[in-house]
Amino acid sequence: MERNSSDDEEEDHQHLIPQNDTRSSHREDPTNGGSSFQIEDILSRRKISLNKRYLLAAVSLTISIGLIFLFTDLRQLFSSFKVDPLSSRVKESELRALYLLRQQQLELLSIWNGTTSANSSVRVAVAKQISLNNEIQEELLSPHKTGNYSGSVVANLYERCVKVDQKLSDRRTVEWKPRSDKFLFAICLSGQMSNHLICLEKHMFFAALLDRVLVIPSSKFDYQYDRVIDVERINTCLGRNVVVSFDQFKKSRPPRIDRFICYFSSPQLCYVDDEHIKKLKGLGVSIERKLESPWSEDIKKPSKRNVDEVQRSFKSDDDVIAIGDVFYADMEQDWVMQPGGPINHKCKTLIEPNKLILLTAQRFIQTFLGNNFIALHFRRHGFLKFCNAKAPSCFYPIPQAAECIARMVERSNGAVIYLSTDAAESETSLLQSLVVVDGKIVPLVKRPPRNSAEKWDALLYRHGIEDDSQVDAMLDKTICAMSSVFIGASGSTFTEDILRLRKDWGTSSMCDEYLCRGEEPNFIAEDE
Repeated sequence: MERNSSDDEEEDHQHLIPQNDTRSSHREDPTNGGSSFQIEDILSRRKISLNKRYLLAAVSLTISIGLIFLFTDLRQLFSSFKVDPLSSRVKESELRALYLLRQQQLELLSIWNGTTSANSSVRVAVAKQISLNNEIQEELLSPHKTGNYSGSVVANLYERCVKVDQKLSDRRTVEWKPRSDKFLFAICLSGQMSNHLICLEKHMFFAALLDRVLVIPSSKFDYQYDRVIDVERINTCLGRNVVVSFDQFKKSRPPRIDRFICYFSSPQLCYVDDEHIKKLKGLGVSIERKLESPWSEDIKKPSKRNVDEVQRSFKSDDDVIAIGDVFYADMEQDWVMQPGGPINHKCKTLIEPNKLILLTAQRFIQTFLGNNFIALHFRRHGFLKFCNAKAPSCFYPIPQAAECIARMVERSNGAVIYLSTDAAESETSLLQSLVVVDGKIVPLVKRPPRNSAEKWDALLYRHGIEDDSQVDAMLDKTICAMSSVFIGASGSTFTEDILRLRKDWGTSSMCDEYLCRGEEPNFIAEDE
């Protein structure tokens, strides 16, 4: 799809989530593409009162265990450990102590991640308890880090970064059973591919609520979706025809839009300009009426809308309606953000990479990464100006970023880091030299240039999609979504789409977080 070039300032605003941003221009998605609704943080925020109760419980547990250490002969306490690990069993009470400490640590980390920097006193107190918790765990494990015993038996009693329980049984969904003669034409124009995929998923929700078949836009008007996602698979997941391509739609009836309804009325109806109207008409699509909006809705300050409002405002007896652009729509976020989305279906998720990209990602992981790796989306291009317009900024100096990454490596015990980035070589080289754990540099792995001796990417070449930038971006997302732990870029729709896939696939980890979350950059440049 052709895109008009623009200056750096405009480009910065075309790829990013508009958090605290007063611009009305399109946003970009990170790395090579981007997308996802503005997905909630992977660890839910807790109110400050709840934090205090958890903190009190954490302090009590830590003090109790500390008293055990104070009044117990440590040699006697650990004597049961000092045996051959292959033939001995650890005391149930000691295992229980380790387990409780670990559960406490996970809860403390969750509180830490969910507490804003404004609650500095709570964050300081939590940090102290995390530190004390770590010291007690280290003391419990210290006798087993010498000699021929590596401590692996005890370390493997629990995972460092457990998977998130998505509570799929609690899903709230709607049925999508469209009338075969009623259609919804999806209009997605803001930002790049990640934004469009988020918009497309929201359109599916609208189509389900309005009992309509969703028409996937033509690649001459939008992106070529079938190169990165399996559109027909959506019908398979629902067990009925709920989506059609534009070409299929065009064959079944004269291509027209009977009613063009705009979700946003300001600053521009439907986010549609004359150029896009011309593209639609160039496809042979006739637009029967002028653009209209059922309400006053500003794209910079979206109102929270519910199902009843949408059904009432967008209900129509017309055969074909178009709704656009819904990327920024704030409608039933609790439904939208559920694992698998708001629609009842038999798959893990409706929008996921196609089979070629999935297999290529798996082959890359088997070749270079293995089953225990961290994925890092390190967004840099256009991010400095965007982040510094936010409070706090999300653009970190390389040395500070390296410290945050190293802490995550220690916490997750990841062997290698997959690096998805648009950063310059000068930045990634410095980053690589500074990510050091236990005196060893942790490898940062990027996808290498094409090498005929390597076969992991053969499927892409065999099907002629190896040089497609959107395929590359989706491949990056897929690899990141399959990682043990994911570190994302705050404000990036590319990161948010990865988090959506991890949530839907069940790969989300308790350790997933934004880079240097809870920290401010240790140096911030002045405004222009």
